[in-house]
Amino acid sequence: MAFRYPTLNRRGFVSLAGSCAALFSCACGRAHAQQPAEQGGRIPGAEKSTKSTMLGIGADMLQNDSPVSAINMYLNGFHFYADDMGRQIEAHHYCAHVNEEFFQCVIYDGNASDSRLIGIEYIVSERIFKALPDDEKPLWHSHRHETTSGELVMPGIPETVEHTAIASLVSTYGKTWHTWQIDRNSSLPLGIPQLMMGFTADGQLNPEMLQSRDRELGIKTADVKQTRADLAQSATQPDPKADAWKGGTTRQLALSEMPLKNRR
Repeated sequence: MAFRYPTLNRRGFVSLAGSCAALFSCACGRAHAQQPAEQGGRIPGAEKSTKSTMLGIGADMLQNDSPVSAINMYLNGFHFYADDMGRQIEAHHYCAHVNEEFFQCVIYDGNASDSRLIGIEYIVSERIFKALPDDEKPLWHSHRHETTSGELVMPGIPETVEHTAIASLVSTYGKTWHTWQIDRNSSLPLGIPQLMMGFTADGQLNPEMLQSRDRELGIKTADVKQTRADLAQSATQPDPKADAWKGGTTRQLALSEMPLKNRR
């Protein structure tokens, strides 16, 4: 498969927490998507017309896309459904560093221009997480293992830059909702959003999925893990109220009929 170079934003810069300058990034991982689900994976609908293409080009030139252009960090990692660790998904995060303690990310199933938008993730600092209400914390997962194990990577940037950026994420927490269950139907986003979690120990992630990711991005997770040994030694243990699934039960969304309020 040929290399593509995903454009993170028009400036082409990567934001690093705690750094005083932004560094240019090409995000040079191979473009790829999840294997299509059993229904074939093709999104239904007619091919984009020339008219639609030209309208898109015009809009791109003339309209303000500030929220999108603020996206300046590409992270590749893995999630699983909060109530079923067997349902594991590779997740391509494109994140905006809103302030020193808060990121917001859109999640795709690949890093090509036609990849499916499958979810969102909010990332907060340890300080903010500690201040959350106790009934909110079970919706969040820790990033300690993801970052120190090498499961979470930033393709295409120098190792020293990646190390600095990942170090800023070790003690953070994420709340992730996937809106497209691509492992069950990759052709359309059916059903309701699902709460996702992150892995907390070696042996939980399907090794074949990890190996496939490594081949596609041209990396070796085991080597990445070795370069992050210092992060593992200095990282604090996650808050026990996060990663709620470890207690044997978890939360997940379900649809229910509700009476309409304020009907006019």
